[in-house]
Amino acid sequence: MLDVQRLRALHAVSVHGTVGAAAAALGYTPSAVSQQIAKLERETRTVLLEREGRGIRLTDEARELAATARELMAIMERAETGLEERRGVPAGQLTVAAFASAARGLLPATLAGLAERHPALDVRLSEVDPHLSVDLVAKGAVDLAVAHDWDIAPLPAPAGVEQAVLGEDLCDLLVPAGHPLAGRAAVRREELGGERWVSQPAGRVCHDWLVSTMRSAGFEPDIAHRADENPTLVALVAAGLGVAVIPRLGRGALPAGVVVVGLDPMPRRRIYAVWRTGTSRRPAISETVAALHTQARLCLTSGS
Repeated sequence: MLDVQRLRALHAVSVHGTVGAAAAALGYTPSAVSQQIAKLERETRTVLLEREGRGIRLTDEARELAATARELMAIMERAETGLEERRGVPAGQLTVAAFASAARGLLPATLAGLAERHPALDVRLSEVDPHLSVDLVAKGAVDLAVAHDWDIAPLPAPAGVEQAVLGEDLCDLLVPAGHPLAGRAAVRREELGGERWVSQPAGRVCHDWLVSTMRSAGFEPDIAHRADENPTLVALVAAGLGVAVIPRLGRGALPAGVVVVGLDPMPRRRIYAVWRTGTSRRPAISETVAALHTQARLCLTSGS
């Protein structure tokens, strides 16, 4: 009989694409995942992973076995959900993926509250790019995701996945102190044609929103600096190197030298909780979504 943990390791590699990423998702070391795959290869007398350049690829046999592993884990998930539902108490492990500013501004207080109220529940958080997290939920790689969308990029809705809106995150224009716009209460997008911008890299939703929105206002934004994290973007603004549009969630206190200016109309992004339909009855899911709703009302109202 095939070992379930080894099948779980193979499924994780198939979802995440590398042994290292699979290990991070499972909470193992890369060496441990490699050992699980090697043992599975010996069990099945089949080559499952092959070298491809600097990475690896799954063989056809591995992809077939990974699909079977996914079906098996879905059966186990239904059994675990049924037992937890009968007990009526959130328990067991719950894996959560969240984008960076939610992981910083929304999840710490949420997870601390859950740990205090439900000691039998073990929630594990991973920071994941929002464009990946919904797919990870759909594939069974994580139990729940906190994701966001903008008007230019609606949240995907794969079959078998449910979602709940937690709230809207408002976004502000940040400018250096002494900037000509620093004394304004609000500006329209059409007034920003001559600005130098700091932004997230191309391919990120915030970057794509900036480019799309400024183009619709009649100009191509001059993006001088790119960085992954919002605190870095804020630091670049504080140094006088450009202006930025940054959401409020997880932004924290702004340093001296940065001034908030409203945009008219004000940009906003919707924040969602996402989970698989089959786990909707699981108390761990319903309690975590409820806790996220409560914390989102505090964070998104205060703009923390």
